[in-house]
Amino acid sequence: MQTRAIIVAAGVGKRMNSKKPKVLHEVCGIPMITRVINTVKAAGISELHVVTGSGHDAVTEILPADVKVAVQDQQEGTAHAVSQTAPELSSAEGNTLIIFGDTPLISPETIKNLVADHEKSGLKATVLSAYADNPKNFGRVLRKENGTVKEILEETEITHEQEEIKEVSAGAAVFNNRELFKVLDKITNDNPEQEYYLSDAVGLLSSKGSRVGAFVTAQNDEIINVDNRFLLARASELLRQRINEHHLEQGVTIIDPSNTYIDESVRIGMDTIIYPNTVIKGDTVIGENAIISANCEISGSVIGDNAEIKHSVVTDAEVGSGTTVGPYAQLRPGAKLGEAVKIGNFVEVKKSELKDGAKVSHLSYIGDAEIGERANIGCGAITVNYDGVNKFKTTVGADAFIGCNTNLVAPVTVGSRSITAAGSTITDDVPDDSLAIARNKQTTKEGYYKK
Repeated sequence: MQTRAIIVAAGVGKRMNSKKPKVLHEVCGIPMITRVINTVKAAGISELHVVTGSGHDAVTEILPADVKVAVQDQQEGTAHAVSQTAPELSSAEGNTLIIFGDTPLISPETIKNLVADHEKSGLKATVLSAYADNPKNFGRVLRKENGTVKEILEETEITHEQEEIKEVSAGAAVFNNRELFKVLDKITNDNPEQEYYLSDAVGLLSSKGSRVGAFVTAQNDEIINVDNRFLLARASELLRQRINEHHLEQGVTIIDPSNTYIDESVRIGMDTIIYPNTVIKGDTVIGENAIISANCEISGSVIGDNAEIKHSVVTDAEVGSGTTVGPYAQLRPGAKLGEAVKIGNFVEVKKSELKDGAKVSHLSYIGDAEIGERANIGCGAITVNYDGVNKFKTTVGADAFIGCNTNLVAPVTVGSRSITAAGSTITDDVPDDSLAIARNKQTTKEGYYKK
């Protein structure tokens, strides 16, 4: 039987205290709505409908092209949001999964199991539930004597005695599609919030004799509905724990998982060591047996086998096998380091290629440059690549030696095996096998201090 999904992503998210729509806040580097979409697709559901509202333009901008969008112009509750899909879905056959865009921790396996349980049972609806030690702020699941679900009560609707109920609604449900749309029009807003609650659909179905069930997930950490910054941080913490556990199982050493921040999209090879307070983001790939020391930030980069990054920032860069970077270096977008390259302390590299064995040991800036094999860039050397309007390229040949405090004023080429004297400002090309000296002759004025 066909199952489609409606993802409700229309809420304002007032408690987030943000100008950004709630579902666009990120959990481990990915917006919550994107996480939910990916989860539903991974569970095998291909037809997706997203209901937007607050921040419609910003939300739709990041939605995949194959997702259909309905708009809730006035935020009047979750049932009202789902009803916005009625023109397209009200007469459709099959089942419909309802899931909320602020539930980023529900896993594909849980969705698969929920749908399978619903199809096997033949019930009109099956809600996802969990048992919570602290059920505060969750809707409570009330059952009949025969074990089926009688109704779901929101936190604002429960009595003092019902506060002790531990089974809570976990933010997803599967309905027989036609039965769902039949009862949506019968839901009222007779509640303290004066909203049309989707949870009331369960009670209406049950009261009319339709059997409603609940699939209980044992994964209690999946049920967080993120509607404030505290819960956003908590969701990130729980997901980060899952991510780090995955890498540990794959043979990565993470010295202090609770203080290591790795996005879900990151791939790390076996026997690599990650030290604390490191942030690894985006589509980063780290090879085997690498060392990422404490306090590094790596984003969208490729780090080769046996490389070492020490207390540095690496952004959209490539680092070859056996290369060392840092401490306190910065690789900016377009930096491409070959094998066995050395980038030392307080070195910045931007949009430059350093070929195998090249060395820039300390206190230098390399921008818009090509540095040849085994070339050595001395302390304080700078490629002067910008004239205030345009950027120009510097080329340094293989085995060249750039003396300390050399300024290479681009466009300029220093040939292979050539040397520049310390303190030189090089404005003309230097042929292979040459020595270039570009500085004034020293003048010493004795006795000048007395004057």
